[in-house]
Amino acid sequence: MAETLQRMMEHKLVAVIRGAKGEEVLPIAKALNEGGIHILEITADTPQVGELIRHVKDELGDAVIVGAGTVLDPETARAAIMAGARFIFSPTVNLDTIQMTKRYGVVSIPGAMTPTEILTAYEHGADLIKVFPAGTMGPGYIKDVHGPLSHIPLMPTGGVDLSNVREYFEKGAVAAGLGSALVNLKQPLNEETLKEITAKAQQFVKAIKDV
Repeated sequence: MAETLQRMMEHKLVAVIRGAKGEEVLPIAKALNEGGIHILEITADTPQVGELIRHVKDELGDAVIVGAGTVLDPETARAAIMAGARFIFSPTVNLDTIQMTKRYGVVSIPGAMTPTEILTAYEHGADLIKVFPAGTMGPGYIKDVHGPLSHIPLMPTGGVDLSNVREYFEKGAVAAGLGSALVNLKQPLNEETLKEITAKAQQFVKAIKDV
């Protein structure tokens, strides 16, 4: 777990793969990896998510760290962990899910917004707190919360894009989750759009260089 957390802190950017068809996940993962983003979240509402986590891990090995997102309950967390997920993202603070994740030695990243939610999640074992939806409050909110809760690592997700990603880190974020601003699946996935994903990943990496 410590190694996973350390790599997440080093790479800083987590790509959220949401709404992809099964056959699209691996090509997207490869495109992101090529672009320099190596922490990949596959949302748990993706059909056969366990098999996809295994497949990406088998194909890309240690080049990437794969986890599950949108995990709402401990049963889903356990299933994802059994499939090889190295971190569990949740949109909310579910204490049973945090406990299950920690029981198996996997990185726990619940979603929270208010200072009370953030502190509660951290006190119950969360490793990082996903400030979600971050776009509602903006980068300044990270700085404001970080004032009294400076010991808690924060990771904004939701509304993070190229125009503000660097500012989130300048305000105190230790990582950031990137959704549709990086992987937009409203357009058909083909060789051209995969190249666009790689190029966009490179832009995000460049945006936070030396931050």
